[in-house]
Amino acid sequence: MTDLLFYDQLHVGDRWVSGARTITETDVTNFACLTGDFDPLHIDHEYAKTTPFGKPIAHGLLGLSFVAGLSLNSPRVKTEAFVGIRSWRFTKPIYFGDTVHVVTEILELHAMGRTRGEVVWRRRLYNQRTEIVQEGILETLVAISPAARESGRYRQIKAS
Repeated sequence: MTDLLFYDQLHVGDRWVSGARTITETDVTNFACLTGDFDPLHIDHEYAKTTPFGKPIAHGLLGLSFVAGLSLNSPRVKTEAFVGIRSWRFTKPIYFGDTVHVVTEILELHAMGRTRGEVVWRRRLYNQRTEIVQEGILETLVAISPAARESGRYRQIKAS
């Protein structure tokens, strides 16, 4: 596991690649049970044959959930809150058996007082063919390190 990073240790342009995860039919069925979304596009093989995809696909929001989980430690930051999604696009379907990973990049940093800053992230979910299947811009609040707070360095942190 990587070391915990704080706001004052992050820089615009920093980039991380997550580990990978294969999406299974069980994942999709469990997500349908959890959310109540039993759209036949996701769970009915015969129906899915009649769609442009030709076979069942994972729920788009399941893909977004995998983004949240896979990027948890890539990077591992002292997140205080997830505050928004500026934009999100579902660019390609995710099929059962696809193996996905997340590439995360910092787009913006905005200091917000002495204890935290806002981080604007670009996150892209790739499949095993290196196709972007989902992408978007997310916002979180990340704690400023205790050392920076104590030394007064937080006053020097500038928004990018």
